[in-house]
Amino acid sequence: MKKAVKGCFGYLAAKRIRATAWTAVLFGISLALFAAGIVTTGKKENLLTIVAVLGCLPACKSLVNTIMLFRAKGCSELAKESIRPLEGRLIGMYDMYFTSYQNNFALSHMIVEGKVILGYTEDEKCDIRACQEHLQTMLKQGGIKDMTITISDRLQKYCEQLKNLNQIKPDNNPKKDDEVRVLLYDISL
Repeated sequence: MKKAVKGCFGYLAAKRIRATAWTAVLFGISLALFAAGIVTTGKKENLLTIVAVLGCLPACKSLVNTIMLFRAKGCSELAKESIRPLEGRLIGMYDMYFTSYQNNFALSHMIVEGKVILGYTEDEKCDIRACQEHLQTMLKQGGIKDMTITISDRLQKYCEQLKNLNQIKPDNNPKKDDEVRVLLYDISL
């Protein structure tokens, strides 16, 4: 199986498959240890039972990660087909899923260009204002200030914004844009 790269189209779907398989393996190991303990000693009270129960800790952590990945929605094929031709010189980030204490934010596509971050969400439950505030807060904590964040839930409007941004002559620092992208990758699922 090919390793999923964060920010690429289909990242969340590939990550879901890997996380599900890994969770099944971890629970399988714990179950096998438990069964081996019963077979070898004839009773549940043995050292392998303790090891099997302790093995459930990473398995449960992996299960929580899998559940989060199943809740996360990625970019649809229709949106990808509309957005990809408009990216032009811009570097697009697909399937970005941000979590906060109050809300989760599924962004199908994002662009970082200079002091502008554009984002598009297909999730009708996504609180756009809270998402913008959350990203602004996280960027400030990461030492990045003065960013204008615009999140849209209308594909046509987002495509127009991409087209306009692509027509503007770039006067940005590519290193700075990469720093912002890395920070966004770090805080996303």
